[in-house]
Amino acid sequence: MLVCLSAHQRTTPLEALERLSVVGDTAAEVLTEAHETIRGAVVLATCNRFEAYFDVADGPDLSPLPAMDAAMERLADLSDLPFRQVRDTVDFAHGNGVAQHLFSVASGLDSVAVGEDEIAGQVRRALESARRGGATTAPLEHLFQRATETSRAVKNSTRLGESGRSLVRLAVELADARVDAWESARVLLVGTGRYAAASLAALRAAGAADIRVHSRSGRDRFAKREHLVPVAATDFAAEAARADVIVTCTTTTDTYALTTEDHGAARAGSTVPQLVIDLGMPRNVDPGLRSLPGIEVLDLDTIRVHAPIDEFATIGEARLIVHTAAQRHAMARRVHEVSPAVVDMRTHVHGVLEREIERARSRGASPETEAALRHFSGALLHGLIAQGHTLAASGSGAAWVDAVRTVFPGTDAVADAGARDAGAPATDDAPPAREPR
Repeated sequence: MLVCLSAHQRTTPLEALERLSVVGDTAAEVLTEAHETIRGAVVLATCNRFEAYFDVADGPDLSPLPAMDAAMERLADLSDLPFRQVRDTVDFAHGNGVAQHLFSVASGLDSVAVGEDEIAGQVRRALESARRGGATTAPLEHLFQRATETSRAVKNSTRLGESGRSLVRLAVELADARVDAWESARVLLVGTGRYAAASLAALRAAGAADIRVHSRSGRDRFAKREHLVPVAATDFAAEAARADVIVTCTTTTDTYALTTEDHGAARAGSTVPQLVIDLGMPRNVDPGLRSLPGIEVLDLDTIRVHAPIDEFATIGEARLIVHTAAQRHAMARRVHEVSPAVVDMRTHVHGVLEREIERARSRGASPETEAALRHFSGALLHGLIAQGHTLAASGSGAAWVDAVRTVFPGTDAVADAGARDAGAPATDDAPPAREPR
């Protein structure tokens, strides 16, 4: 069974989300060890969400709740949050609701900036990270690959793909009214990781030209590649004090990139307006910075509140694509769940066929007789298997598996497949289930 635990900026306090984000997408391997029924995990950690996707062993007597409790206990330890807070913070989805949710996420429909184009890459990297740690399984691989395909379909088939949206671009758009002229603004970019490139692109698109960059780890490769003025650690405080706009997007989490005490001292009581855009998760800027004269801070909470409401028609079209893709994924999964029964039935029929052909040969039967027997068995299997796939796609695969086990002797090995199928949701559009509080 596929299960998802998710925490999003829209429903989770920023402080708790910051703690969870520190766990990072490399925690998948650790989470697979949380409970014996967890077979694999993929973790998606971005600047406004934390999600963990699990492949959990299922059956008529198995519930995913003990495994998820164990996973949340492990998350509480990793994030240094109380278990009860983690339990009350995350949403719980299972079965077909997992595909519906992930496909929406990958397509940008669950983002602060609806339709953002960065999330699809983050979904791909989450799978790659889990794969490197040996934490993925075939169901998780299929789920995330279909999510990537769905995001492409949404981007290519709707107007959401035309705008090149992102949380970074939304932040820069909100900053437009607070910056007199981007062309003459002195900008300091703090961070050189994967969000820095998107931030730089958004700043340049707005017209910013005087851009300096500071790497907290001391790397200057990004500055050289992008032809930016590098700012050394010894010059950082003075440069930050002179900047008109500071954009922070570093993943370094040991200390704030800007503290109230140090930045206040560097500005030496200046009241010259300065805009600070904090895109970090965990946050890169001390919240107390707002108390300094002349400083305005745009952080993820502020950006979320001012996120625009997009056109309903475009979003509706995208959601239809996502819903259809989730239905197809559910049908494919159900067909896969009766595969063991198909294999066992085919093995049984082929065994009977070979014995009858051997008997016919001993009686001097012609090659035409052997060909007719093989044709008959093939036609019989084709009809039975096609019926099994059709029933599985509609949610009735368990009944077909039971029939195979009853009619064909020696196929008791398919019982496990029947149990798995019986545990699958019976409808393609089942909503995400929420764990009782």
